[in-house]
Amino acid sequence: MLKVAGLKAGYARTQVLFGIDLEVRSGEIVTMIGANGAGKTSTLRSISGLTQIYGGSIEFKGQPLKGLPPEEITRLGLGHCPEGRQILQRLTVEENLRAGYIAGRGRSFDDIRTEVYDMFPVLKERRHSLASRMSGGQQQMLAIGRSLMATPELLMLDEPSLGLAPKIINQIFEIIITLSKAGISLIVVEQNASVALEIADYAYVMDAGRCTVEGGAHNVLNDPVLQAAYLGG
Repeated sequence: MLKVAGLKAGYARTQVLFGIDLEVRSGEIVTMIGANGAGKTSTLRSISGLTQIYGGSIEFKGQPLKGLPPEEITRLGLGHCPEGRQILQRLTVEENLRAGYIAGRGRSFDDIRTEVYDMFPVLKERRHSLASRMSGGQQQMLAIGRSLMATPELLMLDEPSLGLAPKIINQIFEIIITLSKAGISLIVVEQNASVALEIADYAYVMDAGRCTVEGGAHNVLNDPVLQAAYLGG
């Protein structure tokens, strides 16, 4: 579904990715783990058309993405829920959802909104509330819901549990599992590595703009060297 080969990218004259190879097959949950500054967010931003590509290739469903504007990449079915949520604080919940909707993907706004409200009942309850008045967990649900309004076939989630209470983190990861069961492929970037590895099919370990280790998520989770380095083992 998604194939990244030899990706080199950065911001202006600063290169931050040095030959990333990554693949997501249909139906998979892939996680990317690593310390702050490892290149996880930059990889997602590069896939979404938000960084300068210096070399390599990115293909989604066989179509090259290099050079396409972000809105066209989204229209192809590749969604991105960014780090920090980036919801529109001065708009209501429903206005945020409408901002995420893309016409021409074969489904109406009302149909998708109904599914999002079924998945996140609190969003329906607070649909007329300003996003700025919601809790951190509710804002994260809104950010995911807004991403779903574009009906993605592959959804990239950047640090979905960042800054949330343990109870809310569990809810977010239950939602990720639900999305996977609904047929959406996922890339999950997480500092909460152990939780991400428990739900993922495949994992990439990032360090200094490079993918240093990859393999089945279960194998990575139980690797003693990686446990010591990334999982607090």
